[in-house]
Formats: sequence, structure tokens, C-alpha cells
Amino acid sequence: MEPQDSPELEDNELFEHHKFIASKGQEPLRVDKFLMNFIEYATRNKIQQAAKNGHIWVNGTIVKQNYKVKPGDEVKVLFEHPPHEFLLVPEDIPLDIVYEDEVLLVVNKPAGMVVHPGHGNYSGTLINALLHHIKDLPVNSNERPGLVHRIDKDTSGLLVVAKTEAAMTHLAKQFFDKTSEREYIALVWGNVENDSGTIEGHLARHPKNRLQMHVFPEGDEGKDAVTHYTVLERLGYVTLVSCKLETGRTHQIRVHMKYIGHTLFNDERYGGDKILKGTTFTKYKQFVDNAFKVLPRQALHAKTLGFVHPVSGKTMRFDSEIPQDMADCIEKWRAYAQHSQS
Repeated sequence: MEPQDSPELEDNELFEHHKFIASKGQEPLRVDKFLMNFIEYATRNKIQQAAKNGHIWVNGTIVKQNYKVKPGDEVKVLFEHPPHEFLLVPEDIPLDIVYEDEVLLVVNKPAGMVVHPGHGNYSGTLINALLHHIKDLPVNSNERPGLVHRIDKDTSGLLVVAKTEAAMTHLAKQFFDKTSEREYIALVWGNVENDSGTIEGHLARHPKNRLQMHVFPEGDEGKDAVTHYTVLERLGYVTLVSCKLETGRTHQIRVHMKYIGHTLFNDERYGGDKILKGTTFTKYKQFVDNAFKVLPRQALHAKTLGFVHPVSGKTMRFDSEIPQDMADCIEKWRAYAQHSQS
């Protein structure tokens, strides 16, 4: 099932916030529960109010909240206020700009900053900051100014932003054609068996937990996804790896690494915020809890970004330092591993 999140203005001044096509494997489920699974920041009350007001549609027909969603159903929910993507406000937020010229800029996004406004995050985003820095940003197919690609809220690292329509088209084609370079550094649970490898498997929404992505190895559902990984350092119960993206799907590294048995350290959404490897000693549990406190997010950083400049045609490559929280966490594990071996 793919969310289709380009909002439309309806004739009756309602705004379409979400449209979903139920997957082939969808089991019958009340439409209010179905939407709760899908919409990250919606409350049950808000969805039930939309149903009461006749604002939930299935296959073009208004339904009540107890309607059972079936495979192939097109489900829409409309609200009386416009999507917040329409209400983009420039905000004076500091940006770590590592490069800028007339047609693009490269920014080093801190962990905790959302890339674009959406449900539950209406201000303080990278887009709000960019709109203050640049007056006229081109919009992509999802009406999101300047964005060629995205990284998750709690992932840090490099993003390229287009300042012109031509640059956006040129850069987007590089990402689509898989000619851009994107390297991430991740700390994952467990001792990764092979020194390097490639993970393949289509990604789509998890059939039961719609806030997660899931690997479909047969490839009959979702979008193709390819991640190449290399072990950088083995630290006992965790491993530091480099991941190079051939494709750029939602949560790709997080899901692919979990798929091969190595969930990202402290990745709450995918279960990495629990002790997945190690001993039962109380001291070890205390050590891991301290490591979680040092790095209160998934251990993932978009370290390297490479692409061809849309105007000059030159290959550009940017590298960034691993942020302090992640570096401190790695250092803790390094010291623990050395102590354990001595």
C-alpha cells in the first residue's frame, strides 16, 4: 500500500490530507482503525469526527467509521483546514550550510529536525528554515519546496536542496537513475558476519504496523531497494557499518539492516531500543542504558553525498563528521569492547 500524499482542494472547501489504496493482503478492518494505523499523528477522536461529518470516503462514497476496509479500496480522509504543507512559514532557524551557489545548496541536518512540515510537525522543520534563507524555492511533485531527497527526523547528515526548477529536475533524475552517491554510517546490533554484502528486497508498508516499512523478498509488492554495506569496526555486541544506497526508499537502511538480523542501535521504531545482543549482567544493562542516553535516537548518519552539478557538469562530493552524540556512543562501545577483551 502506498500513501499518496499530494493534497488537493475539494469543491466544498475540504482538504484531502490522505489517500490510500488498500493492499491485496488487507484483512477486513474498520476504516477508523485502518486510518489510525496509517496516519502517524492523527487522534482517534479526529478521525471519528471526520467520519461523523461525512468526510471519510471509500471508492468515492461517504462511509461511516465502522465500514470494513477490503483489498483494493481507495480510502480518503478530508479535513476542514488545509494541510500544513500549504501553510509553509519561513522561520529564522540556523542552518549548517556546507556549500551553496546560485542553483543548489548542501545542508548538514541535525538529528531531531524534521525535513518538511507534516502532521504533528508544523514548524521548526528544514523547509521552514530554507524558506527564510531562500525566498523562492521550486516545489517538487509533492509540493515540497526544494526537496530532491529526504532523511528521517532522527537521522543526521547531508541533504542537497535545489534552488531552481532546472536544478531540481536534473538532481532528481540522478537520484532516480541511481547515479548519485549516498553513504551512511550506522551502528547496528550484533556482530555482522560478512565484511561486506548487498541487501535486496522490495520495501512497502508493514501489513500490520503501518508506521513501519517491511521487506517483501519475493518482489511482488512495494518498490525495489538495494543497500550495499561494509563493516568498518567490530565492537563486540555491536558493529559499525558503512551503507551505500543504490535506491533511496523510506527507512531503507533501518529496514534492510533489521532484515539481515542487525537492527540499528536505539532505533525505537524497529525495536533497536532494547538490548538485542549481549549478556544478562546488570552491569551490562546499565552500560547499554547509558549508551542509549548518550545517543537518544537511531545510530544513523548521512555522511557522504555525491552528485553531478546541474550547471557545471562537475562531480561534487561532500563529506561530514559523525555528530558528537553518535561519536560518543561509538567511543563508549569501543572502550567496552577493549575492556572485555583484556
